[in-house]
Amino acid sequence: MVLATTASVTHTAALARLGFALSDATRVGILLALRAGSAYPSDLADSLDVSRQVMSNQLACLRGCGLVTATPDGRRTQYRLADAHLAPALDELLQVVLHVEPGCCSTDVCTCS
Repeated sequence: MVLATTASVTHTAALARLGFALSDATRVGILLALRAGSAYPSDLADSLDVSRQVMSNQLACLRGCGLVTATPDGRRTQYRLADAHLAPALDELLQVVLHVEPGCCSTDVCTCS
């Protein structure tokens, strides 16, 4: 069976980066929080109950993946989603209901084969 696809190597790489970003609960929390608009790292850290260092590392990862952008605002920096299509895509992903096999996947590692 041949699947018709319009996905390019660039599309595949972009989805892989999104998948990597979604593999960490803190990064997911950041992306979900930024759906509502821009935010400062300290506010994100407080709302997600993580240290400022953890937040800095995760925001750097998301910037590197091209999913968020940083805009200087005086002595602070605001972060926002890099593309307007990302917020509705995350909203759609939140609607997906997965059947989870008991004992298959933990928050740390997937043992499914």
